[in-house]
Amino acid sequence: MKDIYKWHGDSQYIRPLSPACSMCSQGSKMVVLVTGLCNANCFYCPLSFEKGGKDRIFADEWELKNETDTEKLILEAKYIDATGAGITGGDPLVVYNRTKKYISLLKENFGSNFHIHLYTSGLKNSDKIPNLINAGLDEIRFHPMYNSWNDMNRNLLSDTIKNIIDNSVDVAIEIPAIPKMEKEIISLIKWADNKNLSWVNLNELEFSERNADIFIKKGYQNKNDVSAAVLGSQETAVNVLNQIKKEDINIGVHYCSVSFKDGVQLRNRIVRRAKNIVKRYEVITDDGTLVKGAIYNPNISLKKIFIFLKNEYQIPDKFIYVDKKKNRIEIGLWILEEIAGDLIKKGYTCFMVEEYPTADRLEVERIPLPF
Repeated sequence: MKDIYKWHGDSQYIRPLSPACSMCSQGSKMVVLVTGLCNANCFYCPLSFEKGGKDRIFADEWELKNETDTEKLILEAKYIDATGAGITGGDPLVVYNRTKKYISLLKENFGSNFHIHLYTSGLKNSDKIPNLINAGLDEIRFHPMYNSWNDMNRNLLSDTIKNIIDNSVDVAIEIPAIPKMEKEIISLIKWADNKNLSWVNLNELEFSERNADIFIKKGYQNKNDVSAAVLGSQETAVNVLNQIKKEDINIGVHYCSVSFKDGVQLRNRIVRRAKNIVKRYEVITDDGTLVKGAIYNPNISLKKIFIFLKNEYQIPDKFIYVDKKKNRIEIGLWILEEIAGDLIKKGYTCFMVEEYPTADRLEVERIPLPF
């Protein structure tokens, strides 16, 4: 009987485990959404309306202007000290040339040990997968449609996998753990083991803005008030693991929870990024967010505010910054706490701001000063 290993955020797995999953747990895998286009129409697709069905490119949260805007791709990998990248979509094979270009580019810049895995439905350009392997692809994860899990020999993916299984690439299956589909999932795992695939990943099903309506129609519910996860998905995955451990199989099976993705993978990635992009006037929290002071006055130009603050309060250059994008002056919070009362009398508004260190600089909290 095989062992089930408890992991971060309720995740569990039966060995072997993908190197990509280990890297994700450390936050060292860059997520490259190479396109939002896809030929499949999975009802559970979690992509947002802004990305799903759109030909947009993101390196983590940093949008590339177009496919030649590769400087951001390389910079983002450096900002998180990436040891690998996961190329996702949509379906990366829909934009095959772009995907191949990015694999080659990342390998050229970060070396052969930079681990690259890719997700695909395999519905388009599957005949070109060997070219991606030659470019440096380390692992490919197929998404078979849920209505074929019980009879994969009739799925076109069967021939695709047969043609690449002997190449120098890990071939895997990744699917959502749809509640009450234990039988179908176990059938799929046994088929994958028989075909000598490396592992099967089961993702906890989760609500998104794009799939919420159909989820509700299907009767799905959130498992609690603070999670986007679907009630029953984790139980299904655990039931599958408990059954599979009794079987005489060699394949690895990994259940990846929503809390693993949000509380471990994302947190560790932003902590890594924060350490590389933090400015002298910012403070990194335990969760990797950045805290700073922010000064606003819409009636005065940023340049004049900057000069006034520097001269009036003798603030060193390293502790003050003109943020044109957000139309404010950023400053060390410890400095602003001392001068906020005086500034408010002069018509300024002052805040303590907490935001993510990601490219989109998503704001977490804003508190007026003085406290």
